[in-house]
Amino acid sequence: MSLTVPEITELLLARGEAQDQLFSEARRCRAAARGDAAVLRGVVEVTNLCRVNCDYCPMRRDNTVSNSIYVLDVDQIVERAREIHAAGIDVVFLQAGEIPKTTKIVGEAIPRIRELFDDKVEILLNLGNKKRSEYAYLKDQGATSYILKHETSDPALYAKLRHETFASRMRCMEDLLDLGYKVGTGAMVGLPGQSLESIAEDILLAKRLGVHMSSIAPFIPAPGTPLENHGYGDVDVALNAIAVMRIVQPNWLIPSVSALAKTREDGQLRGFQAGANVMTINFSDPKHAGKYLIYGKDRFVVRREHATRALTGSGMSVTGSLFLRELTGAS
Repeated sequence: MSLTVPEITELLLARGEAQDQLFSEARRCRAAARGDAAVLRGVVEVTNLCRVNCDYCPMRRDNTVSNSIYVLDVDQIVERAREIHAAGIDVVFLQAGEIPKTTKIVGEAIPRIRELFDDKVEILLNLGNKKRSEYAYLKDQGATSYILKHETSDPALYAKLRHETFASRMRCMEDLLDLGYKVGTGAMVGLPGQSLESIAEDILLAKRLGVHMSSIAPFIPAPGTPLENHGYGDVDVALNAIAVMRIVQPNWLIPSVSALAKTREDGQLRGFQAGANVMTINFSDPKHAGKYLIYGKDRFVVRREHATRALTGSGMSVTGSLFLRELTGAS
């Protein structure tokens, strides 16, 4: 469905009965396009070291000296992937702070992970901006998909918060799409200086890019960052944005993100009620999970039991990688 910025802005403000109707329409679109089944991902957090100095992230470059830094080696990554395989999950999600060395480490791990799964696995990466040649290498090694969130469609706000150019992010997105990746993007709700119209533009930008996945997360202020005293993002706006994304692009994979659970006890359940169809379960070694400071030391870490409760409460079933099914033609 085509919606304009003013129409989306109005939907982002829906509350009460209007919100219930919005969520109902989103679930109808999801059922028609993908069915009421959620894809489970198993995430391994490869390193908390990062070269970027984002104002909202505790893993920012300026915090390196005060953080307990770790970098997994290839054997450690494969061992965590083995646990994902044992759990019956066929999406291995390798996520890391943005540093050049992850290209080689992850690249060497991918063939071993594919062998472990007898090639019946989606390798999803979230390693930040890289050169086109690096993306091509990772694809040749067996990577399937890549998440590169645009965070905000406002170039000035992007530059202010990430201290890099929006154009450089878009160049990476174009490279990934051109190389044949299944690509995901996403944005935050509640950034300083952000308007509802900007959030609407975030959704429409993702549609124009032609990505296959998109996410929305409420902003979470984290200690030790320039934005530690900024307020939390509005969860209802984030949930409404999920619903609008589902209506605008019914085929998208849209996660119910852990940031929703951090801000509201039933947040991820509500994400599914708003039309989401993906959940990520953390398989990082517990001794490292507390060091991956994406939202600070007290972030909410999703384990299998929590995911099961959210899915059961929403009436969603579980399915394997939809991208694998598309590639193999399986029903």
